[in-house]
Amino acid sequence: MSFRNVKENKMATYTLQKSFASHTQPTPNVMEVARMFGIGTDRERLIEVVQRCEITIKPGQVVYITGASGAGKSLLLRLLKERLPDALDLDEQSLPQNQPLVDCFEADLEAALQWLGAAGLSDAFVLLRHPEQLSDGQRYRFRLALAMSRQPATIFIDEFCAALDRITAAVVAHNVRRFADRFGTTFIIATSHDDLLEDLSPDVIVVKHLGGTCDIFYPNRMPGY
Repeated sequence: MSFRNVKENKMATYTLQKSFASHTQPTPNVMEVARMFGIGTDRERLIEVVQRCEITIKPGQVVYITGASGAGKSLLLRLLKERLPDALDLDEQSLPQNQPLVDCFEADLEAALQWLGAAGLSDAFVLLRHPEQLSDGQRYRFRLALAMSRQPATIFIDEFCAALDRITAAVVAHNVRRFADRFGTTFIIATSHDDLLEDLSPDVIVVKHLGGTCDIFYPNRMPGY
């Protein structure tokens, strides 16, 4: 098999910010809530859903975006994606039809089995199924296998492994970390789960808060980075 070399060790810093103007119609219910909480309704308000933050990323790193439900993790993911238009989004991966999984790759059988195994699909009976015959969780893993086989510079994944049982999710997370290290692909993922940190060993952790602020950590950063 022929694989692309690990990408150039070049970091980039992305400045992210998002706000929108909001004006609420003063209905009776709105006025009552405003009275209860001391909120004015007579003027347009600027709401910062993502306060200004800077995220530094190097090729081959795993970026882990987490936070409470509704905090804006997916929005943060989209803002980063806008800055990386050539990246691959797992949700946008179309699936081949009417052929077994092992025939869906532009590679030989050995490589196809490697990609499928890395995504947690190694059962012989599953390998011979067609994509339309897979469960939701299996389809999710098949999309990941296809994405990795294309070895893009960056892969975006929202709701990372949310539909998988936690043992399978841990295996997939571990393989994503290994893949990033080996091929230099950057993974930018969002999830509310915190049980995959050890297996992912993320290089960048972004905690998105409900108020629009973000805390950013670099747990693997070495002196002089």
